[in-house]
Amino acid sequence: MVHVVLDAMGGDNAPKEIIEGALIALHDSDSIKITLCGQEETIKGELEGRSYPADRLLIENADEVITMDEAPVMAIRRKKNSSIVRGLNLVKEKQADAFVSAGSSGAILAGGQLIVGRIKGVERPPLAPLIPSTTEKGVSLIIDCGANVDARSSHLVQFAKMGSIYMENVLGVKNPRVAIVNIGVEEEKGNMLVKETFPLLRNCPDINFIGSIEAREIPNGGADVIVCEAFVGNVILKMYEGVGKMMLGSIKEELMKSYRGKFGGMLIKPSLKTLLKKFDASEYGGAPLLGLNGLVVKVHGNATHKEISNAIKQCESFKTQNIGKKIADKIIIKDE
Repeated sequence: MVHVVLDAMGGDNAPKEIIEGALIALHDSDSIKITLCGQEETIKGELEGRSYPADRLLIENADEVITMDEAPVMAIRRKKNSSIVRGLNLVKEKQADAFVSAGSSGAILAGGQLIVGRIKGVERPPLAPLIPSTTEKGVSLIIDCGANVDARSSHLVQFAKMGSIYMENVLGVKNPRVAIVNIGVEEEKGNMLVKETFPLLRNCPDINFIGSIEAREIPNGGADVIVCEAFVGNVILKMYEGVGKMMLGSIKEELMKSYRGKFGGMLIKPSLKTLLKKFDASEYGGAPLLGLNGLVVKVHGNATHKEISNAIKQCESFKTQNIGKKIADKIIIKDE
């Protein structure tokens, strides 16, 4: 049984969409147990009249809520009875396997490190979301996308190792191709961080390093694991989401301009649905914060029930494949 703590109060659509996602996950899998962490009376009100397995859905009362505009570290220290802090403590105390939240990114990142703690040997835990690509699995992993904006070369090498473990064991990609984001494919190009990291990745025996990758090659499946520091990764991720939304919106708009377009739209509707699904971030769950002593997953602030349920199922795969231990073994043995 995989026990997931869900922040019922985090995100733009809390608690309704969060709880709906939890109920879907419970319905889809008998091996998932969920604790909804948040204001008990509010949660009970949302659950009233709903059918669910009471033995697999628990409530952990947390009266306080950390808002998006609060200083993350200060909020973690002051609001001990918030849904984020209570949820992370359940993971720290090994009463749960994972924590999922659509709440304050800063508070989740700070709390993950301060409360759950890093695996021995891990210098910085990165956020690692999946993004659509033309690879065999249809997705690539971008690491880091928001946790460490001032990363060092040693951090990026560890990101590459952790990302490779995740892709191989959770996604089933054998010997995943690792590339570092650069402004050209030549080794001598790039800023100081890229130039320092490139030879370290090339000489790392634990990964399948294929060199630099330009941003335009990421959607074309140029690599399975895309390594970068958080500022670059976050810009790539947000641009990805924005362009995907713009393109799909433009296609719909053009199809609706004429009868011919509408008729053609009916013919291509199945293919268009497949394309829409590929660019839908909710299909991939959340971004795990890798390298912690327990699993912490950040989902979009505007996450709907689909993204929440997929993130919960993502936690199931993470535990089944024992990713935390595999990262610990790799980092401790190789980096000490």
